[in-house]
Amino acid sequence: MTKSQLVQKLAEASELSKKQADTTLQALVELTIGTVRKGDPVKIPGLGTFRKVQTKARMGRNPQTGEPIKIPARKKVRFSVAKTFKETVLGKK
Repeated sequence: MTKSQLVQKLAEASELSKKQADTTLQALVELTIGTVRKGDPVKIPGLGTFRKVQTKARMGRNPQTGEPIKIPARKKVRFSVAKTFKETVLGKK
């Protein structure tokens, strides 16, 4: 689904104009980015949780040569899918 299709569906579902739906979607994205950047998780009920995590430095291997290399510590963004979302899409086990 493209952004324009998402805005169209959002506008239809919420009885907003396309412009209002686009503004709302942009605000949600910007708010999520700003909050996660500060280090706070953002939980969207029924969808999942965005969070920033710090990985540890570790040793890896160059796949071409097999030579050991040091992989530095870094920050990543993780998304955990909500249980209800997973069960709805994939079906219960």
